[in-house]
Amino acid sequence: MIKTKQKIITLIALLCCWTTSAFSQSSSTNSGGQKLTVQPKIMVIPFTKQGEDIRTILEEDVNRRIAITKIKEAFDGRGFTTVDFTAKLKAAKDNNVFTSDNQMDIKTQIIQMSGADIYVQAEVSVQKGESGSSVTLILTGYEASTGNSLSNKVGESGKFYTDDIGKLASKAVGNIAEDFLNVMQTKFTDIVNNGRSVIIDISFDAGSQYTMASENIGSSGLPLSDQLEEWMEKNSYKNNYHIQGTTDLKLIFDDVRIPLKDQATGNNYNSNKFALEIFKFLKSLMLEPKKDVKGSTIYVTIK
Repeated sequence: MIKTKQKIITLIALLCCWTTSAFSQSSSTNSGGQKLTVQPKIMVIPFTKQGEDIRTILEEDVNRRIAITKIKEAFDGRGFTTVDFTAKLKAAKDNNVFTSDNQMDIKTQIIQMSGADIYVQAEVSVQKGESGSSVTLILTGYEASTGNSLSNKVGESGKFYTDDIGKLASKAVGNIAEDFLNVMQTKFTDIVNNGRSVIIDISFDAGSQYTMASENIGSSGLPLSDQLEEWMEKNSYKNNYHIQGTTDLKLIFDDVRIPLKDQATGNNYNSNKFALEIFKFLKSLMLEPKKDVKGSTIYVTIK
């Protein structure tokens, strides 16, 4: 009976310790180390050449419309959640979302408003000749937040005596869909479990009175470079980061992991949000930083 009571007390103590540990990880980037298999939300978009307008490309090319639809169907068939590019494009047009005619800006705006985790760019090439017709399909999957490539495949329909380009496009998709999706899912699951990689470039304005060796910043008395590394260790996802190099005027973290989801709220997390956390930390040290985010690179300049 005494041994039983001791076991119960030990079990309660362990549960209390586990509870304390679980709730102590309140940072938006910390994780309890759980392994997850999460399927991404995907949007398929057409590849555009120089001079082509992504806003009208599908209206003018039935073959691309067919290919985009077939690719989306392949993803739907695997149980992925897909976002309809045409519907998002129409909504953006109706609401006058586009703020410029720059094609890169337009594509970025569509991807951002779609809520997709991954966008897949599809390039369709139709060849017709005396020996038959064929379709070549190039698929490239990108992580929406950073633009990092996740999967690349080239599919060939083979040559057939037919003018039904839709069937040829379907055949090209079918020849590569399984491999393409498997590679993409593997890489996306790795991002869910281990975080996405961003680069952080911290430097000083030309007129700044500070350097990375400055010890008169904050109350710790440590050089600024050491304070930044301590902060990065605590705030990177699962404490995973790597320093490329440090000089008096620059510190580059070439592989800092940030989570796919905010660990406190479950909302989407991205480079902009992590840049804001760095910004707030530097402000707490009474510094005047400015930040700029380009894809998977965060630039911070200290005045």
